[in-house]
Amino acid sequence: MLQSKRCVMIDLTEIRSLTEFVRHSKECVGKIKRKRTPMVLTVNGKAELVIQDAESYQAMLEKLDYVETLEAIRQGLEEAERGESRPASVVFAELSAKHGISLEELDYARKSIDADIE
Repeated sequence: MLQSKRCVMIDLTEIRSLTEFVRHSKECVGKIKRKRTPMVLTVNGKAELVIQDAESYQAMLEKLDYVETLEAIRQGLEEAERGESRPASVVFAELSAKHGISLEELDYARKSIDADIE
């Protein structure tokens, strides 16, 4: 379950022109790292780029992956409740035929994945 439902907004005080960023890049990068908030860069007064520190970006990607995974699970459960699911044996047989992989190879791959999860 998601632990936080807060909406992260761009800090409107952290909008700079690309020219200003280039002229003061060391200071801007230091500020981004220190505050851990993104900075919007503009070109001709129009927002064109968003930059942020790598650690914050990675954390954002991980949160996005988590949310997308939850959504996929939710959709799968809804499909199953509507009777739209199919037995795994049928799906594996179709994959085997489509990709020329034997059912034994698929079973071996499944067991490997199961072992990794445990």
